[in-house]
Amino acid sequence: PCSKTHWLPFCFQSQFKGLALALGGTARIIQNMDPTAEPCQNFYQYACGGWLSRHVIPETSSRYNIFDTLRDELEIILKGVLETPEQEDREAFQKAKMLYRSCMNESEEAYFQYMVLIAKMIREDMNMSKDDNFVQEEMRKVMEFETDVANATVPTEERHDVTLLYNKMTVAELQENSKLPRGVLNFKRVLVIKLCSDTIQNYLVWRLVLDRVSGLSRRFKEARANYRKALYGMMLEEARWRECVSYVNTNMENAVGALYVRETFAGKSKSMVRDLIEKIREVFIETLDELQWMDEASKGKAREKVTAIREQIGYPDYILEGQNEKLDREYTNLNFSEHEYFQNILQNLQHGAQKSLRKLREKVDQDLWLIGAAVVNAFYSPNRNQIVFPAGILQPPFFSKHQPQALNFGGIGMVIGHEITHGFDDNGRNFDKEGNMFDWWSNFSATHFKEQSRCMIYQYGNYTWELAGGQNVSGINTLGENIADNGGVRQAYKAYLKWVAKEGQEPRLPGLDLTHNQLFFLNFAQVWCGSYRPEYASQSIKTDVHSPLKYRVMGSLQNFEAFSEVFHCKKGTAMHPTEKCRIW
Repeated sequence: PCSKTHWLPFCFQSQFKGLALALGGTARIIQNMDPTAEPCQNFYQYACGGWLSRHVIPETSSRYNIFDTLRDELEIILKGVLETPEQEDREAFQKAKMLYRSCMNESEEAYFQYMVLIAKMIREDMNMSKDDNFVQEEMRKVMEFETDVANATVPTEERHDVTLLYNKMTVAELQENSKLPRGVLNFKRVLVIKLCSDTIQNYLVWRLVLDRVSGLSRRFKEARANYRKALYGMMLEEARWRECVSYVNTNMENAVGALYVRETFAGKSKSMVRDLIEKIREVFIETLDELQWMDEASKGKAREKVTAIREQIGYPDYILEGQNEKLDREYTNLNFSEHEYFQNILQNLQHGAQKSLRKLREKVDQDLWLIGAAVVNAFYSPNRNQIVFPAGILQPPFFSKHQPQALNFGGIGMVIGHEITHGFDDNGRNFDKEGNMFDWWSNFSATHFKEQSRCMIYQYGNYTWELAGGQNVSGINTLGENIADNGGVRQAYKAYLKWVAKEGQEPRLPGLDLTHNQLFFLNFAQVWCGSYRPEYASQSIKTDVHSPLKYRVMGSLQNFEAFSEVFHCKKGTAMHPTEKCRIW
């Protein structure tokens, strides 16, 4: 109902918008579903079958999921703001638009500049002749070097204990071990990686060329396209404007982020998401009391750590403050030309290197944003004990002030719980509340954490992915993400039940014969709707730390008793197995 303080037409308009968005949410949920599937047998098919049947993987992609559709829409918005004439834009925006235009100005001159520079580097740095046999031999050595580095790298399965990889030494210890002359190094502590040096120069030049293929002529792009087709099943290259939008967003993330936020971001979203974070943090603390495998001393440290987690939501405030010169100062040394894209690339590379080197001697800025606002993702940083939710992910189906709270808790609420739980997964648990690598666990709790983890390793390791030629998921490699998925959905659901107990039941969505508790789990599943090409599946099952989308949903819900209660799944059905795994 409209209050007396509202101007009546505005009130009706606002209510109509909310109703329209609610109806749109209903349509989206129904379209994504396969109502013929049995939710207690295959909840992923039930939730996502409609989406899978309606969406074809674009020829430019190796996979396609809800995240990708949101990124596609975000890039269209960025294209619009980057192509809008400057008028009275601040300096940072002018430079971002200039960089975008230079990227779009593909010309033979740009290719020529790049090739001249590469040829000069090869000739002067490596004295490489024009003899094709010599070049092939040098590249063979580069490939051998890269293979040696890969073989020398600790296998993925053995890299989950970060404490074993952190080879911190004093300078004196390094000099003693490496036989370097005293005074060569002037750092207090360093991390040591052993490398051979025969073909490093060739290798570095090759990596530069590989990274900048998009700035080369058609025959180089065709070679890359053939490589991507073989490895990932991608049939076509991205549209040029998408490449350019992505490049500018990556290299001028705060300027582009400001343009994006000005265009799309709802002002109240920050406070609403912050409130959700506090509700889920509170639940995490409460559920510690349920854990039998953890002693009181370790629970106390866990409470301290989760309480100390800091959050970044949407965007850094200063990027929208017209009188704050900080944004423009970030790009002071960059002076782009509309017709010299490759020179602009070199400026960005130099600018990025100088920025990184300066950080070596500067005190860590805990308030620094490590990612731009125009990103559809979320993050946890163990070194900062910090969770980050860029503006790009704060949109439906994850979040909207107009959609039911059941959907918000099942969407962004689950993501919040996921990121918080990363602070206590097999990697994050090695860091304390300040982000320092420190063992705050008792022997009892550490031993039992590993025992609880073995259950989940076995569970996910028994999932077979037909699309990847019948290979099994690696329960070890995906453990951290699986722990976060399981903890995230559990905490978000309990937080939603607490919200309902305080605020009361929400009205049902029109056209959906589902309870809001069921809608929570449905939206949780639907944010993971997506498909893969077989070539990509065969690669990602070896390298991706995330389980395939289907098993992210199935695994988490098979372990959660509340899901089976809400959908009335009998014990022994696929979604309600007798054996369940739980860590947090």
